[in-house]
Amino acid sequence: MTDLSRSPGSPYMPATPVEARFYRPPLPAGHMPRPRLCERLEEGLQGRLLLVSAPAGFGKSSLAIEFCERLPEHWHSLWLGLSERDRDPGRFLERLLQGLQQLYPGLGEEALGLLKMRQRHQPFAFEQWLDGLLDELTQQLDDGQPLLLVLDDYHLAQGPVLDRCLQFFLNHLPPGVLLLVTSRQRPDWHLARLRLSRQLLELNEQDLRLTAAELDALLASQGARLEQQQVSGILQRSEGWIAGLRLWLLAVEELAEAGEGLQLHGGEGLIREYLLEEVIERQPVEVQQFLYDTACMERFCAELCDAVRDSHDSAAIIRHLQANQVFLVPLDEQGRWFRYHHLFSDLLNARPAEELSRSHGSTHLRACRWFAAQGMLDASIEQALLAGQADVAASLVQNLSEEQMLAEQNIAMLLRWKTNLPDDLLASTPRLIMLYGWALALACQLDAAQELLDQLGRFLPAAEPAAQRSLLAQWQALDGVIARGRGDGARAEQQCSEALAGLPAERYGPHFMCLSALSNLAMVRGDLWRARGLNRDALELAQRIDNPLLEALAHYERARVLQARGEVLRAQEEVHQGLLLVQRLPAQRSYSVRARLTIYEGYLLSLRLQPEAVERLRAGIAEARACRDVGALIGYCVLASLEGRDGRPAEAFALLGEAERLMHVWDVPAIYYLAMITLIKCELWLRQGQVELAAAWLPQLAETYGEQGRALAPEFHPQLALHIDLQQAALERLQGGLEHAERRLRALQQRAQGLGGQLVALAAQAQLAQLLKQTGREREAQQQLDSCLDLAQGGALLPFIELLQHQPRWLRERLQLRSACPLRDALLAQLPDSRDSDVEEVVDETSLAEKLSSRELAVLQLIARGCSNQEISERLFISLHTVKTHARHINSKLGVERRTQAVARAKGLGLLR
Repeated sequence: MTDLSRSPGSPYMPATPVEARFYRPPLPAGHMPRPRLCERLEEGLQGRLLLVSAPAGFGKSSLAIEFCERLPEHWHSLWLGLSERDRDPGRFLERLLQGLQQLYPGLGEEALGLLKMRQRHQPFAFEQWLDGLLDELTQQLDDGQPLLLVLDDYHLAQGPVLDRCLQFFLNHLPPGVLLLVTSRQRPDWHLARLRLSRQLLELNEQDLRLTAAELDALLASQGARLEQQQVSGILQRSEGWIAGLRLWLLAVEELAEAGEGLQLHGGEGLIREYLLEEVIERQPVEVQQFLYDTACMERFCAELCDAVRDSHDSAAIIRHLQANQVFLVPLDEQGRWFRYHHLFSDLLNARPAEELSRSHGSTHLRACRWFAAQGMLDASIEQALLAGQADVAASLVQNLSEEQMLAEQNIAMLLRWKTNLPDDLLASTPRLIMLYGWALALACQLDAAQELLDQLGRFLPAAEPAAQRSLLAQWQALDGVIARGRGDGARAEQQCSEALAGLPAERYGPHFMCLSALSNLAMVRGDLWRARGLNRDALELAQRIDNPLLEALAHYERARVLQARGEVLRAQEEVHQGLLLVQRLPAQRSYSVRARLTIYEGYLLSLRLQPEAVERLRAGIAEARACRDVGALIGYCVLASLEGRDGRPAEAFALLGEAERLMHVWDVPAIYYLAMITLIKCELWLRQGQVELAAAWLPQLAETYGEQGRALAPEFHPQLALHIDLQQAALERLQGGLEHAERRLRALQQRAQGLGGQLVALAAQAQLAQLLKQTGREREAQQQLDSCLDLAQGGALLPFIELLQHQPRWLRERLQLRSACPLRDALLAQLPDSRDSDVEEVVDETSLAEKLSSRELAVLQLIARGCSNQEISERLFISLHTVKTHARHINSKLGVERRTQAVARAKGLGLLR
């Protein structure tokens, strides 16, 4: 590659004054390579324009230098570092031509003379001049030596005339010339045609942000050792801003020597100085004032800014901030709502109050009025609380729709408000009592909910008989839901049933919650037909009032009943219908119903043995945590079970530990989660062969929740008793008590079928088939397997997991004797490739190495190092789904079933050292 940034004698020093103008600086000390971004830029080598546009400090110039150094040898490169002096188009074009003459001697001699003769105050036909120059350049270009022309820091020279010149230059660029532009401000060019013809590759702030893997590499290069939780927090606060992270690391290093620590904060130290010098002080005075006036707003739009500033120029200033990349983060696709980068916001909010044009309290109160006028009550309440106006906030809370609150179930928001409202205000009206009583009940803070509900007695009897009946029915509905949470099934049944008879038609929210509680109780008692009927009533109610959130919740409840009956495919369809109803909800907000549907989609995918299950479970858990939905517990338990099944017990127990920690932080009673988590732990212990631990805990669970148990199954695991029995059978098999296990499995199968729990019955029957096959009772095993296959037409594959793992050949033979059907085909697809049963397959090392792709070998090497799927995903920059797919292919090609077996097999073949 021909490169004007280097001279023959010294690799980094320009040789002549002319060449000094085109000197490409070396990579800065401690530069962290960005190969993923260079690979992205390489995809655009056949186009016309590479545009890298982002705020200050995102590594634009360093990326351009690194990319130039990676260019193939046959490429020329010309580097123009721009300054404010280049705003004059004549000066810029003169520099450009002089640079081109270093590569193409004699180019544009006449054009250069014309340019030097021009007077700055006189008009000059730049387009005509460029047209002639480009014609000459076309004649001198060599097809075998393309040219990369780099314009670094274009924002320093940008202006209307130069923009037009470069637009013309870009439109008429000859083949073999590629333009790379770095800028803080997006050039005012029309790029639609280039984008449509795939001649443009653009990287923006989102692309340049550091990933988790890149942050790990940066910290390692600086010798910083932090806990993973700290690293995640730093990445979230910094939003991947590399300059801020480097400045913070530099300050941390200095303070560490003095034995002090430093938080990542934009209003302190080196980061503050950088932002002031490089960003804020470069803005016009009116823009600086706008930044400080709106700094306390977590999100804003032009209309809101006009309201709090009492002005009419906010839209123009926001456009200026966008054009100049002043750390503005868009919050919607329409470009209406924004927020400031976290560290930039820190700096703006650190300004002393006496220097502000108005106090933050005044700004929040104006914002409260604006949000209230727009009908955005939740945002209005937030602003009232930030303004310190608790009475205004309490008044606004009463205007919330109780029904919509029960549909959205954004408990985190309501509880956050509660902590800022005095207790006497919370119990000042029946409406506030009911609103916060429901919020506390949905958050599983049952004692607090009951204590608040007891305050309702002060408002009874009501003045009107109708109001009296309505208030009493609302009290019964909430009391019934609290009783269900506490495991008092009889009280819950009575209160919810009586509430349904007395609730007014407009109180459809409590009505729906009562139907849901009664359906859950029916599932616990094994009356799935009644549960199904109650679900149907709930769905009809939601459809009648045209509430998509409650309708989606009804589909979720129906899916749970169908899954218990073993109808997994139909349950998936219910979840799909629910997700369709909520797909138009804003992605920026968290919704409990969307979280639960996503988690349950992941659970159903796991029952189908689909690798996509993990991704959906993690997505659902993230949203559930954001809105404080206890449904996250289901996601953690299923995810832990999957990790254990894939041979990663450490990761599985870590997930259960995180679930337990989260429940404790949320102050959720142990009745909701302890039994579920303990049962999954028993499953994991049995997989590990730790029989003693499982034997210590399973009898206690059975005594509490079994058929003769004294406690009601928790809300999130209504068939807990059946699943405990299933694990006890597995324990007895491992202990050698095969006769006891067989009797238990036969009894469990009959009991589960009698209660409508076909999925548990299927799992028991599949275990029984495995046990019979294991003890040599071939004919009975075949009968049980055939019965299993008949029972499994609902789509569940997970019950066959033991047979898939331990009896693959026998299972294949039995499946091939059956007529083709979706279940048969799905099970066959889960089996490894068939092999000759008499001759052990000998794998040649060379041929196997050829069968494994380079990417699969890379994944295998990371597996051998003990990396989790998430770590592999981040290190290789591929999705979790792709990692799972590669892992399955590796196992299949190596003829193994587990990660540990794959590593051992590969080492034996010499593929790993």
